[in-house]
Amino acid sequence: MTEKTKTALAFRVEDLTHPRSLKALRGTKRLAGGYLAISVITLAAIIVMRDDASVVNDAVWVRGIIVVASALLTFTFAARTARGSRGAFRRLRIASGVMVVAIACIIALPGTFPVWMKIEQGVCGLALLGLVLLVNGRHMRTLFAAE
Repeated sequence: MTEKTKTALAFRVEDLTHPRSLKALRGTKRLAGGYLAISVITLAAIIVMRDDASVVNDAVWVRGIIVVASALLTFTFAARTARGSRGAFRRLRIASGVMVVAIACIIALPGTFPVWMKIEQGVCGLALLGLVLLVNGRHMRTLFAAE
């Protein structure tokens, strides 16, 4: 293990393989993966329904693409967090929190997005809320705390 690798890891290897840590990291990847799956399915639905302007407007296209990009980043951060990256953990905490706030705004905005997209965003928001609660929980924060 190089010196750079040693400083990038937030803990001893034993801490990462502890059953409680494994459960939390597995949950992190599952929630981020669910968010990514829902986002990709939604973008596929947008492509299929693209000819119906009442269902797919410009805002839906932009939001759909942004959500897939953010979901891909979130999943990447979760996967790197599961391998022990403190930086990825920090980025995961920030990105998931920001996306929950953005989703709340999308749902609250009157008229900009169709109801079906607000419902989809609500489902994504629930997955992300679970992720936010998990990565901001005591165990994960302690696991990745700076020395």
